[in-house]
Amino acid sequence: MSPLTVRPALVGPFEENAYLVVDPETRDAIYIDPGDEGDRLIELLRASDTTLRAIWLTHGHVDHIGGIAALRRVHDVPIYLHPADRPLYDEGAKFAEMFGVPFEEPPPPDVELAEGDTLRVGRTNFDVVHVPGHSPGQVAFLGNGIAFPGDLIFAGSIGRTDLPLADPAAMLHSLERAAGWDASLVLHPGHGRATTVGEELRSNPFLSGLARPLARR
Repeated sequence: MSPLTVRPALVGPFEENAYLVVDPETRDAIYIDPGDEGDRLIELLRASDTTLRAIWLTHGHVDHIGGIAALRRVHDVPIYLHPADRPLYDEGAKFAEMFGVPFEEPPPPDVELAEGDTLRVGRTNFDVVHVPGHSPGQVAFLGNGIAFPGDLIFAGSIGRTDLPLADPAAMLHSLERAAGWDASLVLHPGHGRATTVGEELRSNPFLSGLARPLARR
């Protein structure tokens, strides 16, 4: 199986990572968290000479959904979101106004994500893992040695838990789950650079104490 190509695009005032994920054999592609600058994301897709099959969302915060409307005007593909984040998704315009950023309301999601779902990019399967805390419907996509954890984990940090509908206790449980993932797993987070589970277990103060107790369970 050929490795997938992951093409990050830093978009919007929150410097969010929108990911174009491509199967080089089938030329199928998906966008994960197209958070802003939809017209630019359309051009990146066109330049990749691939066919967009879906939009996957790790969660429904405004900085992860702002480019969807533009994409859907050109590409009629399904939008995948965990239903617990639908309130955040539906109130994107309100949050954009609070932060003083431009925003175009996206169409409703088409597919409800759930723990244990399997999604495909070309010939590669991804598992859907529900990891709430930063938001109630936060999910991660894991497959073929890579993961897209959204705003669960960053290089050296984690997602905020002081936002509406966030839950610090749920975040701790989700981080414990992530600490048990394979150390070689490459993480492509919602903000910042790529990292690995092993690197975060060694250096991230929010994860460094979680691996050992988890291993005894």
